[in-house]
Amino acid sequence: MNTIERFIEASEKLAVELETELTKRPAIAPESGGEGELDKCEFLEGWLRAQGITRLERHDAPDGRAKGGVRPNLEATIPGKSDARRLWIMSHLDVVPPGEAALWERDPWTVVRKDDGPGARLIGRGVEDNQQGIVSSVIAALALVRENIMPPHTVKLLFAADEETGSAYGIQWLIKNRSLFRPDDMVLIPDGGDPRGETIEIAEKNLLWARFVTTGRQAHGSRPDQGANAHLAGADLAVRLHRRLSERFSDRDPLFEPGYSTFQPTKKEANVPNINTIPGEDVFCMDMRILPRYSNQRVLAEIDRITAGVESEYGVTIAYTLPQQAESKPTPADTPLVTLLSKAVQETYGVETRTIGIGGGTVGAALRNRDIPSVVWSRMEDTAHQPNEFALIGNILGNAAVMARLMMAER
Repeated sequence: MNTIERFIEASEKLAVELETELTKRPAIAPESGGEGELDKCEFLEGWLRAQGITRLERHDAPDGRAKGGVRPNLEATIPGKSDARRLWIMSHLDVVPPGEAALWERDPWTVVRKDDGPGARLIGRGVEDNQQGIVSSVIAALALVRENIMPPHTVKLLFAADEETGSAYGIQWLIKNRSLFRPDDMVLIPDGGDPRGETIEIAEKNLLWARFVTTGRQAHGSRPDQGANAHLAGADLAVRLHRRLSERFSDRDPLFEPGYSTFQPTKKEANVPNINTIPGEDVFCMDMRILPRYSNQRVLAEIDRITAGVESEYGVTIAYTLPQQAESKPTPADTPLVTLLSKAVQETYGVETRTIGIGGGTVGAALRNRDIPSVVWSRMEDTAHQPNEFALIGNILGNAAVMARLMMAER
């Protein structure tokens, strides 16, 4: 590792260059008002080839809304002595919009370096989410290529599209349309973590987003006897769902924070514009994050039972849709990937790791559901989606060293 470590330590200029060039090319999804990832992907493809990483393959998902009509996914291969149990490091090309311009100190698409020493940072949209992962994985791979070192097993870098808006043109499309992954592969996703690098995410809660539409009968505010108050019924439904689902699915799991399932009423849509009308329609939404031990089907069956009770009591009808739903298997805590990553983090940063689960969703769920061991890890400051997003240069290079140790690990 000494030769590899020296290359990584000397790669600060390379890291700043790549971060700067990637940031110049906004990769925003059409849903968020952008053109997609094509410009960024084409630059990265050319840059990698010029640096010596030449085994590159594009997997373009068709999307007529995006520039060039595609959402590109780029695969880079570093051949190993064995092509069994390959290591994938999967980052994403897309970024979110910068948000309110007045909150940025500088142009969000122009990288600014601030401070020196351990606090040296790069500021710009996307520099941490997820370009820190991109750049770290590239520098680790370049250390092998430039030093003519063949890893024990093949290494694959994947730069995916569309992570920020659901991955329909990224990992979901790749799984449906390409045969990239094998059951014995291991996947590191450097798209979440903590400032010490001590948490390895191996599990996610199941997800249900629901939109409830309650239909009653509109009436004058003084004559509730002539109507069926959809707002009153909807409000009661929201409270019942929150309380009864929490009671019904009440197990605890210390892997997660919070360590229980959550059933939260969130968005409330407008109904009547005036105070003295009883609304005939009312709409609210819920965000439900459910411990993996409970299937979404079981939760939905309970929702149906609770909804039927409200309909009967208030004389209304209630329908709901699911704008988003997902279930995810956990990666076993004793899988070799977790063991190898823990060792690499300890050797690089001197930090003892621990496994965790999260309530949010990542691209790891799609892989875990196909029994491909996947973990989310990074040492990062967690400034994603914020104004003046930044990445510490020390984290970029330190994470590259962790990744290089994984690439060189016998397994």
